[in-house]
Amino acid sequence: MKIGVDIRVLMDKKYSGVSEYTANLLKAILKESESDNQFVFYYNSGKNISKRMNEWKRDNVEIVASSYPNKFFNYFLQKIFSYPKIENIIGEVDIFWSPHFNFSSFSEKYKTKRVLTVHDLSFIRYPKYFNWRQNLWHRLLNVKKIISNSDRVVAVSENTKNDIVDLIKKDKEDVEVIYSGNNLLKKEIKKVEVEKFRNKYFANSNFPYILYLGTIEPRKNISNLIKAYNLFRERNENTNIKLVLAGMFGWKTKKIFKEYKKSKYREDIIFLNYVEKEDKDVLYSQAKLFVYPSFYEGFGFPPLEAMTYGIPTICSNVSSLPEIVSGSALMINPFNVEEIAIAIENVLKDKDYYNYLSEKSLKRAQDFSWDISAKKYLQLFKDLKNEERK
Repeated sequence: MKIGVDIRVLMDKKYSGVSEYTANLLKAILKESESDNQFVFYYNSGKNISKRMNEWKRDNVEIVASSYPNKFFNYFLQKIFSYPKIENIIGEVDIFWSPHFNFSSFSEKYKTKRVLTVHDLSFIRYPKYFNWRQNLWHRLLNVKKIISNSDRVVAVSENTKNDIVDLIKKDKEDVEVIYSGNNLLKKEIKKVEVEKFRNKYFANSNFPYILYLGTIEPRKNISNLIKAYNLFRERNENTNIKLVLAGMFGWKTKKIFKEYKKSKYREDIIFLNYVEKEDKDVLYSQAKLFVYPSFYEGFGFPPLEAMTYGIPTICSNVSSLPEIVSGSALMINPFNVEEIAIAIENVLKDKDYYNYLSEKSLKRAQDFSWDISAKKYLQLFKDLKNEERK
């Protein structure tokens, strides 16, 4: 079986979200793949980034690149002229897998079977959480058409599948749920690693902290988290616990920083920005509590990552999150600031409940594996190829 893979999502130097998903899944797919499977990894870049492709070199992997400037390639060639056809760049393949939405034109001559992974449809469900450039990008992509033209769609959760069927009207028989793996594997954290981490991010300060990790954007509900933290601190004057907000700054952050600046506890609210991959294990392991009050998630990696280290977790009771944490976290209404504050207090002050959530977290995190995800993808590719022969 010959499988084409669109790896344009791996062009970012720093992986997060979809790029991290794709990289971890591809490593597992290559490990699980049968010897007769051949892969063609395709990317486009106006710059020479061939050295970054070294990690993907295998005997059964061919890496093919086009060197058009990205905006010219996407908006002009692919969008307007539907040129060049993917098969004319990478050759004939049985399956072409796109791990995310992208401009791609295919030739009817080859009848390539297309598989698309959909992580979420938040931009359709809640366009208000995105800026005008992002909403324009999604309109230009014509996501509904991409999904409709795909032979199979992989949804990363039942919630995402329901959105695909509801919003796109894709036949539910053509949508398969394959859960993501866990980006972290629990490891022993040495004292020297903790000291290095604290010196790097906290000027070697030693304090307990409540952690949020994710993009700093409206959909993640950071404003309500700050409000809830304020309430918690007002009711617990003797605590010195900080609130650490880790993650890249996204869009529409004005309201978030307005809430931060007016907080009388702002000196105890710490924005870390992007945390390097090698530091994430220490970041999670040293947290006292993880809070993730997002309004909408297609899957929800951060709660799962926190649970890997047995960190008691509080997360929203909406979208995919109840499905992913499955009773192993304390669920809250993300629109109710009072409820979030009470949840923080209840977990931190009740030692027995704290330990209960910690144990549940550890067990739930073990249910997710990239090896399991890879096997399901390979089976999907095989089944789809066999359909072609009928």
